[in-house]
Amino acid sequence: MNLPAMFSGKTFVRDFTASIVVFLVAMPLCMGIAVASGAPPEKGLITGIIGGLVVGFLAGSPLQVSGPAAGLAVIVFELVREHGIAALAPILVLAGILQFIAGSLKLGGWFRAISPAVVHGMLAGIGALIVIGQFHVLFDAKPLSHGLDNLAAMPGRLFGLSFTDATVTELAFAIGLLTIGAMLLWEKFRPASMKLVPGALVGVLVATLAAYFGGLDVARVSVPASIFAAVQPPGEGFLAQIFQPSLLATGFAIAFIASAETLLSAAAVDRMHDGPRTDYNKELRAQGVGNLLCGLAGALPMTGVIVRSSANVQAGAQTRLSAILHGAWILGFVALLPWLLREIPMAALGGILVVTGWRLVSLSHVRHLFHNYGALPAAIWVATFATVVATDLLTGVLVGIGLSAVEILPQITKLRLKVDVTEESDAREIALAGAATFLSLPKLSKVLDETPTDRPLRLNLRQMSAIDHTCSELLADWLQRRRGAGFPVELTGMPLKLRRLVA
Repeated sequence: MNLPAMFSGKTFVRDFTASIVVFLVAMPLCMGIAVASGAPPEKGLITGIIGGLVVGFLAGSPLQVSGPAAGLAVIVFELVREHGIAALAPILVLAGILQFIAGSLKLGGWFRAISPAVVHGMLAGIGALIVIGQFHVLFDAKPLSHGLDNLAAMPGRLFGLSFTDATVTELAFAIGLLTIGAMLLWEKFRPASMKLVPGALVGVLVATLAAYFGGLDVARVSVPASIFAAVQPPGEGFLAQIFQPSLLATGFAIAFIASAETLLSAAAVDRMHDGPRTDYNKELRAQGVGNLLCGLAGALPMTGVIVRSSANVQAGAQTRLSAILHGAWILGFVALLPWLLREIPMAALGGILVVTGWRLVSLSHVRHLFHNYGALPAAIWVATFATVVATDLLTGVLVGIGLSAVEILPQITKLRLKVDVTEESDAREIALAGAATFLSLPKLSKVLDETPTDRPLRLNLRQMSAIDHTCSELLADWLQRRRGAGFPVELTGMPLKLRRLVA
């Protein structure tokens, strides 16, 4: 870590201002995701603090910001409902250990090999479940135990409204709609000089002021007088709980999903800037330490989060200092101003999560898959999405991974990918021969990422017999990033599907 560079004049100023932007984005999301997870809001705040102060310091992706993630809200909600909030401690300790081991064994590349269709289908399913679950929070009601039950109950909520005789239910719904409206209108019409002020913050402020000055009797956020009182170390029998079969399976599921979402986010962050690239194994180890500490503190699980990370990059962050400072701002705010948090209506947090969940659905990605790769990857997305909504998160991911294997069946007898790197006096050549599938992605990504930029590069694909959409996305991203940095690549024998992506 280059400490002098972090604290140099211009770099420090840009990191300082970026950290404030990320803090303003993170505060409402930390609390909202906690509520969506069936946990008290302060649990999400503790995770945000650890994600900034600890994981920000250790991370392998300098500009990625970690905290509680909407992508894990559904699985945590089910866990809390069935086993209670105390069950999070052993599960997160186990998940953190698994992530640290995976990073130490240099398995980060294998998480990147998970099909983008599976990951985005999983996130879309999670987004849909968050929308139909948090819809009920808009009415000051608790979500039901299953996504389909929540969906079936939605019409009854709407038809039960009576604005001629407004009660707490109608007032809460009005506050939720006000939050959503203020958030969307601000993001559409905000002046250029205030483009870094997040819509979620505006939505919460407008709703809180309306509830306060209107004297509305709606449910509000409940946080302890001291954030340190919310830290709950594991109790007796903690180690024995880790080895309970049901909790053991959940620990593996959280480790797997959190790692996949983190590394997907890190890859997206790398495409947003020209600074140092992500060390995926170091990032996995940092996330492992973070989730281990979250377990010991009785908080929520964390991942690298694209919403906060993109805000960090767009705000001009230069080093990991911005992520570290955002954790310090969260700690300072909740330690000094807990009374202010208690004025926030619960329906406002529900409104923020409805918008957040809707954006996770991202139908544009399934259109991208269909347009560039055909029906099979799009079908994998749809199957993963539908299974997550109808059954559970882990089943949906396993179904998606199983269907991904169908894509390589035509190449089953020739799956090996040979990568030859040839050094010449005037150029370097990388020649690929065989089938480039998700099974060979770790090998391919390692060669590409380690390719220096000291001389021109030729990428020879003439002997490549097939390429699936996972490797196509990897190659396209790498080519665009390398060319964007001013390092030309000469391509020969490029497949049609890849040519469309980099044209």
